[in-house]
Amino acid sequence: MPWAAALIASKETSIPSAEEGRILSYVEALNEALALALEIDPHVLVLGQGVNDPKGMFGVTTGLSAKYGNARVFDTPLSEEGMMGISTGAAMNGLRPVYLHNRPDFLLLAFNQLVTHASKIHFMDNGKTKVPMVVWSAIGRGWGSGAQHSQAIQGLLLGVPGLKIVMPSTPYDAKGLMLSAIADNNPVVIFDHRWCMRQNGVVPEGMYQVPLGRGVYRRNGRDLTLVGTSHTLEMAINAVDSLEGEGITADVIDLRTIKPLDGEIIIESLKRTGKILVVDTGWEMGGVCAEIGCLVAEKAFYDLKAPIKRIGLPDVPSPAGFTLEQFYYPNPEKIANVIREMVCKQ
Repeated sequence: MPWAAALIASKETSIPSAEEGRILSYVEALNEALALALEIDPHVLVLGQGVNDPKGMFGVTTGLSAKYGNARVFDTPLSEEGMMGISTGAAMNGLRPVYLHNRPDFLLLAFNQLVTHASKIHFMDNGKTKVPMVVWSAIGRGWGSGAQHSQAIQGLLLGVPGLKIVMPSTPYDAKGLMLSAIADNNPVVIFDHRWCMRQNGVVPEGMYQVPLGRGVYRRNGRDLTLVGTSHTLEMAINAVDSLEGEGITADVIDLRTIKPLDGEIIIESLKRTGKILVVDTGWEMGGVCAEIGCLVAEKAFYDLKAPIKRIGLPDVPSPAGFTLEQFYYPNPEKIANVIREMVCKQ
């Protein structure tokens, strides 16, 4: 698998600016990553419900089955646990399956195989067996999708040893993280947000990696450290930019992966700003917000100038009505109000 070795050995390319390079949509970036992996490595498989439909899964798999054949890009039955078990077994025997789910809600049906088997086999036989498998799902608010089709479950998997969890926020990262995930010899779960798929951005041609477990600064400032991933990070950037006229600036850190978690970049920034706000697409209780808050309390308590703040989802299921969704989900205005309160309250 020369492409996997090349990815592991290569360094991350510098993040291009909006004025340079070719522009792809978020979906096109994911599609290109899968096409590159299929082209270079015959061990890569792409499977999931509807991946070989003419429009692909959200457009992510469009055209792949026509080019690489139904033996490598194929539809699966409505049997999530069974197919997760097959993917795990295939990975244990040298293949590199990318198993796509329309929504993470359906991934819940496969937790036994993912949590009990795929994440643990490497540890149970002293590292003899690897499970190079990617499990992908499109999270986030839909179109009044309600409590059973809008769940952001990354917090449920955060405490599972053996899994890696990826949450991109840009087309550049979506491609680079997908390629790094396929090259990894451990099971990697990727949660892409449906509203991130509206984005366009600069995406280099060919192979490049975005390392798992390394965050990046999206903005630099003095008053606050703001940490997040995925679509919530995009809203946070909009919130911070809207406050520039009030003289408020912030470090905005895009973690890109939540497992492994880049604690160093968080603490580095907090030591300068003294205040931290964590944002997440999932529930506040027991999830990413809580874990980062605990990290800061353990590692940088005496650097804090104000209490840790978090913005996630309230402890209730997702509503289906449009009006209720406006109160349920974070937005740039809500984030800006919390930032303003934290900075102005000395």
